[in-house]
Amino acid sequence: MVYNQLMDSLIADARTLFNVNFTARQMMGLITYEKELIEWNQKFNLTAIRDAESIRVKHFLDSYSCVLAWKAAPPLRLVDVGTGAGFPGIPLKIIYPSMHVTLVESVGKKAMFCQHIVSKLGLENINIVHARAEDFGQKPEYRESFDWAVARAVAHMSILSEYLLPLVKIGGHVLAQKGESGPAEAQTAEKAMKILGGKLKQLVPVNLPGVADDRFLVVIDKVAATPANYPRKAGIPAKTPL
Repeated sequence: MVYNQLMDSLIADARTLFNVNFTARQMMGLITYEKELIEWNQKFNLTAIRDAESIRVKHFLDSYSCVLAWKAAPPLRLVDVGTGAGFPGIPLKIIYPSMHVTLVESVGKKAMFCQHIVSKLGLENINIVHARAEDFGQKPEYRESFDWAVARAVAHMSILSEYLLPLVKIGGHVLAQKGESGPAEAQTAEKAMKILGGKLKQLVPVNLPGVADDRFLVVIDKVAATPANYPRKAGIPAKTPL
């Protein structure tokens, strides 16, 4: 595997598509992240995406597509719910060293891998919480405390809104990375968003090199406080979506 060749391609695509530029140290961080993910995946089945080229496009570049939502005004405090093996939170932390990041993951082995990568890369001001989204959202220290809440491939928008909107301060934003169902899900979830203090802002189309599937960023503005009874207890949002 020629890491340099793949990373040269990543540098070019990130700059062209998302206006993201890397320092040499940040590139080394991504190379280390990729190697560790491939190695751990052989033992723990962290992600279905296993080869270096797919990791580059479907994990790293896909994570950097979030920049299309905030452009030149990145979050000061970001929470990534259902982060899995750290996406998009850790790649974003690598390019925004001063950003405070919280990763929430309910699967122990995935949370453990995230902690391993954070230690390996020496990242500061990044917190990994092993918890379910519903339980995390009822913790007073986290409620309505983040500028942005992000999630990738976690749940339908009406369920995801209940996971994310309680975490964002008024004037903050929710960002859901979605596939081709994104526009339809966003429309269906507008009632849930309103109940939770959110308002659909925009759908941003995302194009990744070599990926034919349609992708979208669903962006929600937090316009009012979330009622205290949301999120409901673990499992209920998925069983009976708003």
